[in-house]
Amino acid sequence: MQTPIVVLGEALMDCIAQPNGSFIAYEGGSPYNVARAIALQGGEVNFAAPISTDDLGAKLRAVLIQDGVLLGMPSNQLPTSLAMVSFFEGQPSYQFYREGVADTAFTVEQALAFLDSFPISGILHTGSLALVPPEASKTLDIINAAKGRGWIISCDINLRPRLARDMAEYRSVILQLIACTDWLKASDEDLTILLGGSEGEIKNLTLTDIRFTSAHKIASAITELGCQRIALTFGSEGALLRHDKNTVQGEASTVTVIDTVGAGDTFWASCVLAWARGETALEKTLNRALKAAAINCTRAGCNPPTANDLANLNP
Repeated sequence: MQTPIVVLGEALMDCIAQPNGSFIAYEGGSPYNVARAIALQGGEVNFAAPISTDDLGAKLRAVLIQDGVLLGMPSNQLPTSLAMVSFFEGQPSYQFYREGVADTAFTVEQALAFLDSFPISGILHTGSLALVPPEASKTLDIINAAKGRGWIISCDINLRPRLARDMAEYRSVILQLIACTDWLKASDEDLTILLGGSEGEIKNLTLTDIRFTSAHKIASAITELGCQRIALTFGSEGALLRHDKNTVQGEASTVTVIDTVGAGDTFWASCVLAWARGETALEKTLNRALKAAAINCTRAGCNPPTANDLANLNP
């Protein structure tokens, strides 16, 4: 029996700025992207947040179905979430519109009932906007209950400080989440935001540690908080994976970058699927994830590769 993979979090439209000042809308949201990337690589994955019945929601739903993602919750008539995405030196910057939206309109009990519908426990992935207070309270309740039911918790923290009304509260929530996460992904930008210029928040790490040369030290510190598998990403410098005190690191592939939207989501989806399938060779997992992220970067918006893309292309 395949290990169930359930993804919980935002489904929104990324309105991406173009050089001429216009915007083009792409389906997105970090957990949404992760679900798509897993399915496109051949994994069976369920997306467990409601999607709006409005026109934008119909597009979100159609892409999930086209890519092979299973839908875990009924739609509702609330509006679709929006993100406005602009770029500076190739890196995306986001503004979100998420008041009274479809993908947050579910209860802890509904999420747990869906998890309980599976014959065996599996992997529950979340992250990003689901971790921003006040939504984070619901997410933590779901995670803790799921963990008690035997589910493996996967999280890409993917911090969004512009949405946080209180950064101290936001950091506190993220540290609580890390303590109950089994598989964790964080970028160098995430860690910088999390530390917030202060010392001692993660086993005495400081901002000077947030660079690729200190990645082993960072991974070790996070492992001590309870995470079993860790991915740390450093943009164009590459990434690191750690499991059971074994660590591998690799360089990012050199490609012609269209944009980096969804690259981290694609990277982590590849890792989650490999581990769900029982892959133990860290270097193999890392190389495939880096390749998947590189292919995504050669395309506009989040456009993850298929299993065939990974087998046949050498970005």
